[in-house]
Amino acid sequence: MQTVQSKAGSKEWIALAVLALPTLLVSMDTTVVYLAVPSISQALKPSSSQQLWITDIYGFLECGFLITMGTVGDRIGRRKLLLAGAIAFAAASALAAFAKNADLLICARAMLGIAGATLLPSTLSMIRNMFHNDNQRNFAVGLWTTCFSTGTMLGPVVGGFLLTHFWWGSVFLMSVPVMILFLILGPLLLPEFKDPGTAKFDFISVVLLLVTILPVTFGIKELAEKGLEPAMLIPALIGGAFGVVFFRRQQKLTAPLINLDLFKIPLFRIALVTTCIALFMWCGIFLFVGQYLQLALGMTPLAAGLWTLPAAIISTFSCSFAAPLSKFIRKSLLITLSLITMGVGLTVFTRINTDLTVMLIASMLISTGCGMAVTLSMGNVMTAAPPERAGAAAGISETITTLGGSFGIALLGSIGVAVYRMDFLRLKETGLPQSAIHAASATFGAAVENAKQLPGAAQHGILTIARNAFLHSFRVSAIIAAILMFTVAFIVGRMFRKNKLTAG
Repeated sequence: MQTVQSKAGSKEWIALAVLALPTLLVSMDTTVVYLAVPSISQALKPSSSQQLWITDIYGFLECGFLITMGTVGDRIGRRKLLLAGAIAFAAASALAAFAKNADLLICARAMLGIAGATLLPSTLSMIRNMFHNDNQRNFAVGLWTTCFSTGTMLGPVVGGFLLTHFWWGSVFLMSVPVMILFLILGPLLLPEFKDPGTAKFDFISVVLLLVTILPVTFGIKELAEKGLEPAMLIPALIGGAFGVVFFRRQQKLTAPLINLDLFKIPLFRIALVTTCIALFMWCGIFLFVGQYLQLALGMTPLAAGLWTLPAAIISTFSCSFAAPLSKFIRKSLLITLSLITMGVGLTVFTRINTDLTVMLIASMLISTGCGMAVTLSMGNVMTAAPPERAGAAAGISETITTLGGSFGIALLGSIGVAVYRMDFLRLKETGLPQSAIHAASATFGAAVENAKQLPGAAQHGILTIARNAFLHSFRVSAIIAAILMFTVAFIVGRMFRKNKLTAG
């Protein structure tokens, strides 16, 4: 067994490459569905609410179970949980690929989220156990973060390629052979780690966490689909009430699901805020990008995926060079500048039109800032947390990361749907059939699909209205996101100065 500062050998580095397989897939599954939304809309005809559930239920359930599964891995063995999770992920992927309706696809995506939650905490925990040397461990965690970010960015590219050559289900089916490969290599190269002394996790807290997250999300979706009605606020209020109960329970438990003492550490709080808001903005705005390229500009899925490649590449470089760059520029300033860079990118998106130059510049700016901010903040989480709480800190960080991205999809997506629908509701005298206007007002994808059933002039009219309404919803969402982004950058900078944190 290695001593605390002994260096890892070739076996550990090869094992790290094996851990990259589930890390890539779990992160990729968050965004690979983006470009598949139009194809799924055509094949399964989901409502606007179902469409949003398809894209973000994966992230919400993954988030809800991350901390729980991290505790399970500590008790039964991290490798054992990894292998079980890989089997579950492959099975859920096959179910999603061959789903016959929107409800079944939503259920399969929910199963994928739970399976994904078994994989991420164990991969990060195993890195800590395999790399005892501080420098090697920091570098390994940096590679893990780069791998996770790259998977998120490559999702649309891989999805575009598959959608060009196969049916929409192929974006899910691709996980099966990769997980089979992992199941072969994992037992050969990955060591087993477990901590029998770990305290039992609280099942009531797990349930409370889930009934906090899901009702709030449901309320947001219903508000977007049906408009501002008092009844639609009930789910969000119920979720908020359960959230209060959850946090009060954590304060009383001797072994809480979330150790609230960690939030008393200033650097830890700042890192969580930064990670959450960066992923919130990135995931939320890129939901629009996939639809913009395919539906507004009429690109094939492969062409749309290739147009997102520059952002994916620059994000990978941003993650890789974050740590080296922090040796020359203090981390606090670098993180603040990264958030400002994202804000500039979102501001560019407020000018979105049919000119691809705007999309390229904006997406590259946002990806640069997001990659840098998330990588540095993940490192700050490990720095801020005491060694004996490093596992809990990682679970919280991964949960906040996933929750931030999922809420970005839900909130910005819901704002976009609401603006899109309001544009259609304003239509009075258009000369177009009101039945066609009503059908097209649900989503941009529904408008494109329904337009195919209309004669030439009416088809052109519906598509023009839908395109203009979508671009307007994109711009409004970008304006809101940019204002929020600059506000958070200012707050984070103030938090660093107030707590006299420079290195981070």
